Amino acid sequence: MRTGFLMTGLLLLAAPAQAADAPPRSTYVTMVLQAFAAKVECPGTDLVYQDLVQKAQQMHLPDGTTEKVRKAIAWMHTGGKMGEKQDDDLMAEVAVATQATDMDQRRLGMPGWCEVQKTNLAGLIRSKGG
Repeated sequence: MRTGFLMTGLLLLAAPAQAADAPPRSTYVTMVLQAFAAKVECPGTDLVYQDLVQKAQQMHLPDGTTEKVRKAIAWMHTGGKMGEKQDDDLMAEVAVATQATDMDQRRLGMPGWCEVQKTNLAGLIRSKGG
């Protein structure tokens, strides 16, 4: 457990500095990963890709960020069978987001995690058909 926190801390320290007025891309990577996880893991949950793109724009991230993040997540979570490997920094951010999400899911249990995501990801996830 301590090793995981140490690794996460080191990865975050190694990440390039971001502009003070813009949230780091890693925050966005975590949101996208959790939105896709909610779509897969939480019954009756869906997401709209355009909502993710809009959130990236609101966070002043470069055009194409959503697609790069989606491809990196797909590549990592399918063992390279889908998506595309992205630059090392983005792949590290996806790895950290995956570890943090896994820990939250274990800590809260999947039903509890899904319930929390309805609030945390409001505007990015929604009920299917709604």
